Amino acid sequence: MERRGAMARPDTPHAATPGASSMRRLRHLTGHHRTGASNRVLGLLLAFNAGAVNAGGFLVVHLYTSHMTGFISMLADNLVLGNMVLVLSAVGALLAFISGAATTAVMVNWALQRKLHSSYALPLVLVALLMLVFGLVGAITLDWRTPFAVPMTVLLLSFIMGLQNATVTKMSSSQIRTTHMTGVVTDLGIELGKMLYWNRTGTALENQVRANQARLRLFAGLASVFLIGGIAGAAGFKHVGFVFVVPLALVLLGLSLPPLWA
Repeated sequence: MERRGAMARPDTPHAATPGASSMRRLRHLTGHHRTGASNRVLGLLLAFNAGAVNAGGFLVVHLYTSHMTGFISMLADNLVLGNMVLVLSAVGALLAFISGAATTAVMVNWALQRKLHSSYALPLVLVALLMLVFGLVGAITLDWRTPFAVPMTVLLLSFIMGLQNATVTKMSSSQIRTTHMTGVVTDLGIELGKMLYWNRTGTALENQVRANQARLRLFAGLASVFLIGGIAGAAGFKHVGFVFVVPLALVLLGLSLPPLWA
């Protein structure tokens, strides 16, 4: 016979406090164990971050630092034209982005081998800390000269974007990219084409062309959030300046701390 007034045990799911539940969700968002939902949510957050940093950084250094297509084209064009200053600029940004991606690979693989909860949180913490540096002393880095004919600001932003893109790429098994939209928009177009495809009457169900609705929503969301982040970043840098990056960095830091604490 059930005892009157019996309460659920503290270790049952129903007894979990809202705070503990929120902490658990945050830990899963950047933690070792990945799900499709956590990858999507984190991908959208980081796409906003990349859009904001990319657009805002352009107002500062007049270069888009979140994707490397333009820098590779700049390298090729100016090699032919003999403009070695711009060649050095492109090489510097490319090396910084590659170094950021390589740093992520080292940190994630080191953590995975030790079965740490913070496998993917570690590089995101570094992203957040470097963004804090950029937000607080970014104006100073504009005067720091480098061997690559660009200020330290360009190399710092490229390194940050390399870190971030590699982190999302590894945690989603290359399904999600956040710092450049060419692949995302291409995949969005493919799914839209499949959605608009007319299947002739009588076509067997297994042979019909159908759009993957989950992928369609994901790619549309990534492109939209990157755009919104770009608008926010441009407006923020225009009206507030470098310090606009600080809240973005604090959000990333907040997302990454629970796995580190675990």
